[in-house]
Amino acid sequence: MISPDTAMTSLRLLPLLNSLLILQVHLSNQLEDNKIPPSLCTGHPGIPGSPGVHGNPGQPGRDGRDGRDAAPGEKGEKGDRGDQGESGARGLTGDRGDPGDKGDRGQDGECAVAPKSAFSAKLSEGRTLPLTAGEAVRFDKIILNEQGDYSTETGRFTCKVPGVYYFSVHATVYRSSLQFDLMKNSHAVASYFQFYGNWPKPVSLSGGSLLHLIPGDQVWVQMALSEYNGFYSSTKTDSTFTGFLVYSDWKNSAVFA
Repeated sequence: MISPDTAMTSLRLLPLLNSLLILQVHLSNQLEDNKIPPSLCTGHPGIPGSPGVHGNPGQPGRDGRDGRDAAPGEKGEKGDRGDQGESGARGLTGDRGDPGDKGDRGQDGECAVAPKSAFSAKLSEGRTLPLTAGEAVRFDKIILNEQGDYSTETGRFTCKVPGVYYFSVHATVYRSSLQFDLMKNSHAVASYFQFYGNWPKPVSLSGGSLLHLIPGDQVWVQMALSEYNGFYSSTKTDSTFTGFLVYSDWKNSAVFA
C-alpha cells in the first residue's frame, strides 16, 4: 500500500511530466518536418537559386526635394528690337517737385547805363596849320574828352562804341579862303568851302554830318587844298571840331559807360 507522502510527491511531479511530454512531441514534429532549429543543427550554405521573374512596375514615387541653385549661365546675345508698342493712356499729373539747386551766376549783361562818347576841341590861338593837302587838322585844345576817344596828337576820333554819331566843324575863316573835308576811314563824307575876299573881318564856315561807326573807325578833318587853309583862331573867335554819340547799337557786348 502507497504511503500518503509518496502519493503527494507523485501529484507534485505530474505537471512536470506533462510538460516534458509536450516538449518531446513538439521536437518529434520538427524532426519529421525537417525543421530543425538552427540552434540545434547548423549546415553549409545552399546553392544560389535562379533569378526571379521581373516584377511589375511600381507606382510613381513622390516628388523629390528642390535641388541646389546652379551657377549663372553666360549672357546671351542681344535680341532683335521689338515693334513699337501703342501709346499708353496719359498718366495723372505728378506732384510738384522740390525746388532745384541755385544755378551758377550768368555772364554779365549789357550795362544798364547808356554808353557815352563825346568830345569837343578847338585850335589854339596863333597855331600854324599844315599847308599840305591830305593832312589832318589837329584841334589841339581840349574842351571835352571824358572818354578819351579824340587824340590831339593825330586830330582823329576813334570809335569804341558802335552806333550813330554826329560830327560838326565850325571854322573861323580869315586871311585866306578855306576848303576842308570831313573824313571817315580815308573817305571824304562831306566837303566845305568858304571864299575869303579880303574882308576886314573874319567870316564863319560850319557844317556837320551823321555817321554810323563801328569800333575802330576813325573820323577827322582834312585839308582839301594847300592854298585854301584859312582856319583862324584868336582870343575872340574859335575854330572847333565836335562829335558825340546819338545812339548805340550794342547788343551782346560790353559797353563803356
